[in-house]
Parts: sequence; C-alpha cells; structure tokens
Amino acid sequence: MKKKTWLAGMTSLVLLTGLLAGCSGNGNGNSSSSAPNNESAGTNASGSSKGTVTLKMWGGVPPESGPQEVIDNWNKAHPETQVEYVRFVNDDDGNLKLDTAMVTGQDVDLFVNYTVSHAAKRVESNLALDLSSFTDYNIDEKMGSDAEGWKINGKYYGVPTTKSAFFIALNKDALDAAGLPVPKDWTWDELREYAKKLKAGDKYGFIQNMEPFVDPIDSVLSQEGYTKADGTSNLDHPLVRKWLETLNGMMQEDKTTPPLGEQLTSKMPVEQVFLSGEVPMLNIGAWLLRSSNNFTDFPRDFKIAFAQVPRLADSADQYVTRGGLGDYISINANSKKQEAAWEFLKWYSDGGMAPMAAGGRLPASKDANQDDALNSLLSDKRDTYDLDSLMYVMFDDKTPTYVRSLPQEVMDLRSQEYEKYFLGSQSLDQTIDAMVARHNNFLKQKK
Repeated sequence: MKKKTWLAGMTSLVLLTGLLAGCSGNGNGNSSSSAPNNESAGTNASGSSKGTVTLKMWGGVPPESGPQEVIDNWNKAHPETQVEYVRFVNDDDGNLKLDTAMVTGQDVDLFVNYTVSHAAKRVESNLALDLSSFTDYNIDEKMGSDAEGWKINGKYYGVPTTKSAFFIALNKDALDAAGLPVPKDWTWDELREYAKKLKAGDKYGFIQNMEPFVDPIDSVLSQEGYTKADGTSNLDHPLVRKWLETLNGMMQEDKTTPPLGEQLTSKMPVEQVFLSGEVPMLNIGAWLLRSSNNFTDFPRDFKIAFAQVPRLADSADQYVTRGGLGDYISINANSKKQEAAWEFLKWYSDGGMAPMAAGGRLPASKDANQDDALNSLLSDKRDTYDLDSLMYVMFDDKTPTYVRSLPQEVMDLRSQEYEKYFLGSQSLDQTIDAMVARHNNFLKQKK
C-alpha cells in the first residue's frame, strides 16, 4: 500500500486556504442568500455579459465509463450551461491534486468525494459549500435515511448520489465445477474454505481490491465503537485480531491469496486477473461492472455471480456491511458559478446520472428512473451474470450498512502497522499494541 501523503498535504492546504481566504474575503463561501456567490445582475456565471456558462466537474471515474455520456446529455439539453469533466484518480495523489487545484484557484466547480473522511477534510479547509443555503431540494427526502451518514457537523456539504454496493465477485463456472453454491450469508472462515477448494495448482483462490481491503475491521468497529467506554482505542477488539490472523493464514499457510507484499510491489491488476479467469473470487465494489461489461479490454467466457462480503462474527444479527450511499458531490465554496452548479447537481442526482450505472453506480434518488439505470448497468451483457445474486447484492440485501467515516490519520496509522504484520516484520501482538498506542496518541492530541 502506498505510504500516505494526505496529512502532510492537507496541512499545507489548510494553511494555504487560510491565506487565500484572507486575501479574497470569500471565507467559506456561505451566506444567507438562496445561492451564495451568485453572479451579479447582467453578468453570467462565466464572468462575461453574454455567452455560455462553463462548469468544471472533477470526478474519479474514467469519462468513458459513464461520466462523458452524462455530460453530453446535459450539454445537448442545456446550451446555456456547458459542463466539462475532469478526471482525477481516486488515490492519495489524485485527491491531493484536486485539493491543490481548488486552493490555488483553478477551475473546479463541482467535485466528487468518495469517503466521508475526504469530505470532512475539505469542509475543514473551507473548500466545500454548505448546501443548506439552497432550499429547493430535500436531500433526506430524496435519498432516504442512509443520506444521514454523509452529514458533517449536522449539515450537507454535498449530495450523496449513488447506491453503493461492495461484494465478493465469483466465477460461477468455477463454483459449479467445485460443487459450491453461491453463498448469500457467510463468514470469513467460510470464505477461507471456499478459497481452498477453488485454488487450482499454484494459482490463488481469492484476491482483493485494496480499497475495501480493511472493511471487515470497520464493519465491526463502526458498531462496537472505535473507542472503548473509557475513551481509549478499541483497535485491540478480538475481531480485529481475528481478521489479521485469518488473512495472514490465507497468505502464508493456505497460499490461497497473495501475500500483501507481492500484491503491492507487483501492483496486481486484480480486476484483470479475476476477469481473465485466473482467480475465481474477488473482493471489490460495484465499479467492477465497468470492466466486466467491457468485453473488448476484458474478454471472458464465464458467468459472474455475487455474494455479500462475509462477516467476522459468527452471528449475523449485529452484522453491518459497507454500502449505503456514495459519490458525495460537492460544490466548490469558492466557485463563482454556484447557482449553475446547483442546477446541474439536482439534475444529475435525480436521474441524469443514469449512464453511470454502466459502471455499477446506481442512482440513489427516489425520483430517478431505476429501469433506465438497470438497463445501463446490464447493457447487452445480461446473460453473462447470475442475475439472482446480482439483484440480491444490488437491491434486495437488507443488511444494515455503514459509511466509512474514520479520520484519515487513523486509517493511515492503522494500515502502516498491519502492513508490517502481513509483510512479516512484526508479530501479531506487536501490531495490535502499536495500533492501539498510536491511536491513543491521536485521541489525546484531539482533546
């Protein structure tokens, strides 16, 4: 895993933002008007007296995987307001690039946050507009109760636009050959057994995209608490230990999943590896669909099935899984085109984003046409999926969900320590002790 640069980068950004805000007098861009930072009468949002407003929207999805079709649809219907899409890679460097662009005054009118942690940092840095200034769109009513998890300090600084799904993608043909059913409700111990039975020769039975890699810990601690009743770290929770032991056993003893060092140094293209049929199980999110629907770059001859991400605990009663809503789109607090950006954001949220479903991003709004989204999702590849399991993980699974909201600093210190364990440079006890000690130090600094 790439060592994190977020904290240092954001520290510099916070300082720079403060200087720029002091010079510009814009502050956080909030006001009591219905549309803050509106252009003055007789002047359009592009800054000229006549002409077309141009908005820049930054997002992490490749334009050919839905965003460009969305933009083209809007631009055809709205000649007075044209949108341009700027792609940034959703990793540490890419997010820093986005924040630097906003702080230094480059054209960013709308931008997508992929975690609450990133969104919260941008709110702290006065980069995201408080949307309570707009009164013509009820986010809670449109998106439902899951939207609540995206509130920051009790307010919305963006609109959560998509239903998020994380799952285990399965080679259905390989499961059938091994006599294994498509699981619906299972544990990490059961997944470990599946990986053993599906392993062929020196190949692996299971691989993981690194973005949801640590989700099992957050599934537990989002409910049990990241801190104990006495305010100290809960990173020594028994199920944290179980996750570490289980994965390490799969890496070192079973050899059913790649050692972390091998996966990181090789920059293993896990989607390609799975879609080529080389490894039969993949832990990933709904963005897999943009590749699995692309038979030109990722030809495959097997059907894909889907399963819920397994739980660490034996009982399913208290299990929550990552999901809920995602793609939290904010308006730049320093944009001069906030009213135009808001009009586009409402249209996008209420169904304009339907082409994004081709990449697994389903609209969250109750007013979006889900049939259009489903058609985009499946395209002409409907027969290449196990539809029952797909519909279950996308629509029918009623397992409660959480949105990752852990501060980025804790994400970083945690990954730095468990990497050492998986790389064999420190023991399990040393790893847990180090995570707890560093987390406690962080908690003391925040008091």
